[in-house]
Amino acid sequence: MRMVDLIEKKRDGHELTTEEINYIIKGYTVGSIPDYQVSAFTMAVVFRGMTEKERADITMAMVESGDQIDLTQIEGIKVDKHSTGGVGDTTTLVLGPLVAAVGVPIAKMSGRGLGHTGGTIDKLEAVAGFHVEIDNEEFIELVNKNKIAVIGQSGNLTPADKKLYALRDVTGTVESIPLIASSIMSKKIAAGADAIVLDVKTGAGAFMKTLEHSQELAHAMVRIGNNVGRRTMAVISDMSQPLGFAIGNALEVKEAIDTLKGEGPEDLTELCLTLGSHMVFLAQKAGSLQEARAMLEQAIKDGSALEKLKVFLSSQGGDASVVDDPSKLPQAKYTFELEAKEDGYVAEIIADEVGTAAMLLGAGRATKESVIDLAVGLVLRKKIGDQVKKGESLVTIYSNFEDVSEVKEKLYENIKISTAKVDAPILIHGEVTE
Repeated sequence: MRMVDLIEKKRDGHELTTEEINYIIKGYTVGSIPDYQVSAFTMAVVFRGMTEKERADITMAMVESGDQIDLTQIEGIKVDKHSTGGVGDTTTLVLGPLVAAVGVPIAKMSGRGLGHTGGTIDKLEAVAGFHVEIDNEEFIELVNKNKIAVIGQSGNLTPADKKLYALRDVTGTVESIPLIASSIMSKKIAAGADAIVLDVKTGAGAFMKTLEHSQELAHAMVRIGNNVGRRTMAVISDMSQPLGFAIGNALEVKEAIDTLKGEGPEDLTELCLTLGSHMVFLAQKAGSLQEARAMLEQAIKDGSALEKLKVFLSSQGGDASVVDDPSKLPQAKYTFELEAKEDGYVAEIIADEVGTAAMLLGAGRATKESVIDLAVGLVLRKKIGDQVKKGESLVTIYSNFEDVSEVKEKLYENIKISTAKVDAPILIHGEVTE
């Protein structure tokens, strides 16, 4: 088999066999196929696309390029949730304890974040003592005992994907639905879940800016999952403005606690109940989505979801007393209010730019080496559609330095006020099951 023949085959629009795709991915991973040939191949994929079979094959080839997590010792159907990313996306912090509280095993592998705020692990480390450095044996034991545990990502999970993504990033081949979908799904499948619920974001703060592209990506990922034997579905949710109110690590932990108490933002609560219902249903703990939702609402109402959060935190060394007293979370030295300059209605909150404002405070990483300040961030006081009076606060800024003029300027540029009434955006744009 010669790589040049496979490049030409894909260039001319023909379907590659399973063996041919395995040859490309294995050869690239071990270094026997050079970058320049794989970049020619990925460009051919950008223009020619891939069939459903090719998408499933390339996903599994990347899964098999490294470690795979074996969760078979965990009782029950393991359901994973993946979000395509956004600003103020606190869903994992809420969903983990909430879904575990009704008996669904959550064996979560998470990473650290590059971008607006930290990843799930960074956020959880805002709780003093919490750690994810546990071995596989303890991880499995904790999930069987408590129904929830979070572990750091394995260094050798889908090495082919890491290598391929780095190449696509510098060769103009990131924007390809088959390559994006297989990249995401390879990591989820290697992480060992039986079923996967995807939260595919759409809008200014999302990777996919248009609803059409978000739907295309959702269908591609769901088909890959189902074609390789994982029950998979997707919810397409809005990211034209940040989700919830909080953007920042400790601030998002506090918001997750409020949400599990039944006092969280309406949009965050609704999205968690929607995603959670699908997780419970796929885990076969409920006979319908309506029954699953009722179970989750009851877990919030009777306090069992909040109790599960305490058990989860303390089992991994965290100070669970923060749940009853969130003032024990890291606190910023200074708070500033971003006051509205005019009367009107909030017409636009450009999510990714507001996320950048949080990063300027130190809430996220600009590079892998950046150190996150867990205390800082933003809390929105108004969302799209809300009425606002001149002088009212639009955002509270939590900072560890006094000069926040750059942050304020960034926020004023990206929060638009209109004299005409504006409708709040639709939160859930649809669901994809095939």
